[in-house]
Amino acid sequence: MLLNYHTKGLIEAGCDEAGRGCLAGPVVAAAVVLPDNFSNDLLNDSKKLSEKQRYQLRPIVEQEALAHAVGIVSHEEIDEINILNASFLAMHRALDQLKTSFDEILVDGNRFNPYHNKKHHCIIKGDGKYLSIAAASILAKTYRDDIMKELHEAYPFYDWHKNMGYPTKKHREAIREHGINEHHRKSFRLLPEQLELF
Repeated sequence: MLLNYHTKGLIEAGCDEAGRGCLAGPVVAAAVVLPDNFSNDLLNDSKKLSEKQRYQLRPIVEQEALAHAVGIVSHEEIDEINILNASFLAMHRALDQLKTSFDEILVDGNRFNPYHNKKHHCIIKGDGKYLSIAAASILAKTYRDDIMKELHEAYPFYDWHKNMGYPTKKHREAIREHGINEHHRKSFRLLPEQLELF
């Protein structure tokens, strides 16, 4: 059973991101503030749910949340500031857009760049522990998947509508055969052979 809050009596914004380990596309984060009495038996870490369940949950989260927002950091920005900083920036961009005030932030993971003067708690596997982080994981994952499915239309040989830019065998074979395109993260090791260059 996921928890409603970390600190009783405070308004908390849950944060999570999607796409850190991908070879292409943006990193997308979401921030969600849920009401105290929110409950949903299906809501969990997005990785533990099917695609159908994630898309089923997205409108529920958006309708019932006190506030929700999505932040995006492009592949160019990732190459410029590195993926860890890009993940934090995506979360900050999501938090910037929240339409309600909040007291503290619950972040999935073990690191975070402080956001203004707000207290934050880093929670390892937090998307499987707190409802607000799980809700953020649903929004981040589904909105990023939407972006990758759209990019797939222009570049069908990378199989992005299925692998979402992650380094699957088919994705890497397509890079070998067709090369990379403008949506690939140039700072990432796109093929294992790149190690031989150093």
